[in-house]
Amino acid sequence: MGLREFGWNELYFLLFSARWTLLLSLMAFFGGGVLGLLVAALRVAPNRFARQAAIVWIRAFQGTPTLVQLLIMYYGASFLGFRPDAWLAASLTFTLGSSAFFGEIWRGCIQSIGVGQWDGAKALGFRFPATLWLIILPQAVRPMIGPTIGYMVQIIKGTSVASLIGIAELTRTAVMVNTVTFEPVRVFGTVALAYFVMCWPLSLLAERVTRGIDAKRGTGIADIFRKKATPRPSLPATAV
Repeated sequence: MGLREFGWNELYFLLFSARWTLLLSLMAFFGGGVLGLLVAALRVAPNRFARQAAIVWIRAFQGTPTLVQLLIMYYGASFLGFRPDAWLAASLTFTLGSSAFFGEIWRGCIQSIGVGQWDGAKALGFRFPATLWLIILPQAVRPMIGPTIGYMVQIIKGTSVASLIGIAELTRTAVMVNTVTFEPVRVFGTVALAYFVMCWPLSLLAERVTRGIDAKRGTGIADIFRKKATPRPSLPATAV
């Protein structure tokens, strides 16, 4: 069988498969974000048992490779009578793993808010859920943006491991195209460019949102340096 040249059909095949990469990433963003917010809340909860449970959850997923988690979910779940297909196994793996990382990221941002905010809310009669949702989280949004977007970029690139259980996302499709064309520079160079195009807008979005928040609050670093020093009032001349 002769080799095919890398042409428009192969390029279309690669770009069309990127939709599955984006779909897996979106599942991890939203599913992991919802669970991650719960994990972060438990991580700072006043109940010691809730905090310990959140720590165990975070350590379990942060301390094991995503590939191992994916293989356990896909192959190991059958021992429990649960037989997920490849898509369900990948979606659960990325969602649960993302929840641990999002939870730890947001826990740090929540704890960066001064203790006085918690004390003030307690003095006003607010309980923990209301304090977290109405007072702490709105202030923690600003420091959350950078690390959250950074991890979202990692999720997009990390979905490539789903190719090992048969999902024809971007990386697996590239391997198949390279098998029939044997032009790895063109094939994987195109894939690298596709990942860059998917990830770069997220970085721009983070910068734009951060600037928007800083503009409303007037607390941007650039604004601090732009402020002119207030001249000191001159002292009246002392009569001799």
